[in-house]
Amino acid sequence: MEKVKITLVRSIIDKPKKQKLTVKALGLKHLNDSVTHNATPQIMGMIEKVKHLVKVEKVEN
Repeated sequence: MEKVKITLVRSIIDKPKKQKLTVKALGLKHLNDSVTHNATPQIMGMIEKVKHLVKVEKVEN
């Protein structure tokens, strides 16, 4: 399965609660924090909701 690396590049201060919870659910805690996830439809949907706060890169196996 394809993997994606997600990096938090914008602060979640003054963002709606749903966006804060989505970022937290992705496993991101601090600015410039990165996590790797499988590119499932659920994860891609979460990324779509906070795409203005994160940077997404495809990871080669």
